[in-house]
Parts: sequence; C-alpha cells; structure tokens
Amino acid sequence: MPGLVISAVNYSEVVAKLADSGVPEAAILRILNGLSLETIAFDEVQGLQAGLLRPATKGHGLSLGDRSCLALGLSLGSKILTTDKAWARLGIDDVQVIR
Repeated sequence: MPGLVISAVNYSEVVAKLADSGVPEAAILRILNGLSLETIAFDEVQGLQAGLLRPATKGHGLSLGDRSCLALGLSLGSKILTTDKAWARLGIDDVQVIR
C-alpha cells in the first residue's frame, strides 16, 4: 500500500500489542515490513502539535499515541485513518473512521 505512513510512536504501540500477544520479534518484523509503511520519526513539530491537541481531545479520552497519529496526519495534510469512533467527534475533516 504505497503512501502509507506511521509515527514511530504508533509503530512502537503496534509492536507492543503484538509482543503482548506472544508474537515473536521476527514475526512482528515480517508483519510490519509486509505493510510497506514508512515510519516517520516523532519530532519537535509533531510533539508541539500533539501537545496542543491535548485540550481538544482530553474529553474524548485520546492518548499520546492517538495525538501522535493525529499530529503526523495534520503535519502531512493527509487522511488520518482510525478505527476509534471517538475521533469522528473531534471535528477534524481529515479523520476517517474505517470501521
């Protein structure tokens, strides 16, 4: 899937979920490499944006990882895909709930 990106913060979250489920490291790497995601470093620009999103998202229960994802999408001006229906209530046009 060309053009798909993930924040390094969210990459770490995916690795943690798979590891918690008992998936071995080699399999985790195969899974993630098979997705052809470009991993983007979490930098100062995203850190600032994620922090500034806190007041608007706090009441919706969004975590730092959630805000990191939003900050990356907003900084790139791209669609932000999520399965979390709470994100649809944020009023951010680029958020797309996919299930």
